[in-house]
Amino acid sequence: MHFDDRLATVLRSRADGPVTSRIQFRQLLDLLGTLPPDATGSQVDAAYDRLADLVRAIPTESRSAIIRETGLRLRSTRLVAALASADPAQAASALANAQLAEEQWLDLIPALPLGARGHIRQRRDLGARVEALLARLGIGDRALPPTQGTADMPLAPAAPSVAEADVLPPEPAKPPLDGIGALVRKIEAYRRSKQVIEGSVPADSPRLPLGEDLAAAFPAEARAFDFATDASGRVVWTDPGVAPMAVGLLLGSRASESPATCGADMLQAMRRLQPLSGARLHITGAPAIAGDWQVDAVPAFDPLSGRFGGYRGRMRRPAAAAAGTLAPSRDTEAERLRQALHELRTPVNAIQGFAEVIQQQLFGPTPHEYRALAAGIAGDAARMLAAFEELERLARLDSKVLELEGGETPLDQIVAGTVAQLDAHTRSRGSGFDLRIEDDGLLLPLARIEVERIVWRLLATLGGTAAPGERLKLRLRRKGDAIRLTVALPAALAAKDDAGLFTAATGSVPQVVAAGVFGVGFALRLVRAEASAAGGKLERHKDRLRLELPGLTPALQDHSDSEAGTMAG
Repeated sequence: MHFDDRLATVLRSRADGPVTSRIQFRQLLDLLGTLPPDATGSQVDAAYDRLADLVRAIPTESRSAIIRETGLRLRSTRLVAALASADPAQAASALANAQLAEEQWLDLIPALPLGARGHIRQRRDLGARVEALLARLGIGDRALPPTQGTADMPLAPAAPSVAEADVLPPEPAKPPLDGIGALVRKIEAYRRSKQVIEGSVPADSPRLPLGEDLAAAFPAEARAFDFATDASGRVVWTDPGVAPMAVGLLLGSRASESPATCGADMLQAMRRLQPLSGARLHITGAPAIAGDWQVDAVPAFDPLSGRFGGYRGRMRRPAAAAAGTLAPSRDTEAERLRQALHELRTPVNAIQGFAEVIQQQLFGPTPHEYRALAAGIAGDAARMLAAFEELERLARLDSKVLELEGGETPLDQIVAGTVAQLDAHTRSRGSGFDLRIEDDGLLLPLARIEVERIVWRLLATLGGTAAPGERLKLRLRRKGDAIRLTVALPAALAAKDDAGLFTAATGSVPQVVAAGVFGVGFALRLVRAEASAAGGKLERHKDRLRLELPGLTPALQDHSDSEAGTMAG
């Protein structure tokens, strides 16, 4: 039996660029479009929420092109309804490519917006009942009706004679304008023509924006502007104010005579098609753009062919260093690790995608042996991506780049639910946790997902290493303004010193339940980094681990409740 976790895999991956956003949009369309009609749950709702976010991030033309692909399977009424509720171009593509049964069309059409119903009339594969429903709702074909024959109209009889036009007497000539008045009018006409040329037309004479003042949109020295390059690194588009000065610059040149010169780090990143973050560039040219710049850009790839199409990004003036000192370099160990993970994640994502294509037989029948191998490869790729995510999370936490999401979560409920969940795996071995909660209302100022990650990673690591018959004492209470969770270490970990505990390698300690890919030491280091980011700490005290996190004090809780009551009143 193979558990289908493709939707969870897609939701775990991040779409932080135009290419990955289109890929994830296509994956969600295929997965949601083939779900059973009765498929519900929080994961399905999360997938539709992610789809709505991607709709806002991807341009209409790209979305419509993806929806019109011939291999797309739009067989879900809910998905077609969601797509048809967006802009007209997307709705037309979705209703043209939908593969619904007659009963599904009958349920869908009354729920569609009025503007989207007309697109259904363009289809020629609808049943008689659907056609009758469209006619009953007053939805007609967009084509013009055929012309109707008209009876021959009798011609009017010819006029007996040619009519003669009445001759009016000529108007008397106007007297010549006064000399001073004519001179005033000429001066006013000259003044207005001069205002038009200089772009200073007063408010009582508004004009259409025809682009005369684009050159004045930037000051004498530009501070920032957006740009795009081609595959060779040459600037092909910028903001209009600097376009005459910046278009044509070659960013990746090492020639000394080149007007745009950069360092070895930027050249190496461009050669490897990596994102540029804080790269330094010096431009020699017009005074408005001359000088040092800081470049932030991402590589762009064609969504169909995958071919590299250049960089899209922004240039800004570097901030002045305090007291004449240079700003510290961002090329830290954590940053290099994140760049390496980015390079690894791309091919693993591709391998996982091709494995799922084979396993799902999207391109035709496939032998079961190959499908089984593809399912194993897809599972291995999913575990690798999860490992990359853990590594990147620890690197970002250690470098103070990542901040935990705020909220309000009861820690006692999360701990009790996690202990019950782990008990299903450890009950048969006689191991697990003896939980004692000494205080009520143990609220943390963190989002629920953040608290669940910390608690699961800590308790699953310790509970999974407990020996058969070994019960671990778990105590949860308030300590001043903090909330303290104290848990006993299993005998296999209590024998290690502090350094050995937080550096235990994968496989050095047997685990029934694993909270991560890299073993006990890495999981505990990640918990310690998460606790530190939340303003708390994870420490060892003899044969116990103590997790302290800042809590919401009763005074703050009462204050929040009183505010809520005042607002409700």
